[in-house]
Amino acid sequence: MHTALDTATLDQLFNSARTHNAWQAKDVSDVLLRQVVDLAKMGPTSANCSPARIVFVKSAEAKARLKPHLMEGNVEKTMAAPVTAIIGTDYLFYNHLPKLFPHADAKSWFTGNKEFADLAAFRNGSLQGGYFILAARSVGLDCGPMSGFNNAAVDAEFFAGTETKSNFLCNLGFGDPAGLYPRSPRFAFDEMAQIV
Repeated sequence: MHTALDTATLDQLFNSARTHNAWQAKDVSDVLLRQVVDLAKMGPTSANCSPARIVFVKSAEAKARLKPHLMEGNVEKTMAAPVTAIIGTDYLFYNHLPKLFPHADAKSWFTGNKEFADLAAFRNGSLQGGYFILAARSVGLDCGPMSGFNNAAVDAEFFAGTETKSNFLCNLGFGDPAGLYPRSPRFAFDEMAQIV
């Protein structure tokens, strides 16, 4: 039987976690980035399709490639972040289903059905992006997920020659609380949910 997580863990993942805009000058190790991926990949996806593809932009050279494709308001915080993850989605994910879902011919469900495949790719890739944020927080990293970039240009720069397309960016590191804005309001339960 599973037990509820303790308050400190829930605070780290949800209640006290914030979207960071300023960063401490502390390195994020490659070991830590691998831990994030190894956790995030364990979350469920339809037919284990796992369409998320991630590029960690960490080197000065890679940051220089990303910079011109950012909206002006996102440049400073992204260049200051130790790492920026490009969360992408592989729209040919179904080619890997013989490996990932070997007990059924799941590839045939998507082959030749682009609309169905694209919807599954986007839904499950976005779901994995959420897992990614929780995984990063669980290993002690702060996150700054965002849109506000030229998707087509980022795809050409980092996913050329593939059918992977960027979904969103997520700055990673150890946040500087001085750069936080006041927390925005959230809906009350009855404003967003119902039990029927």
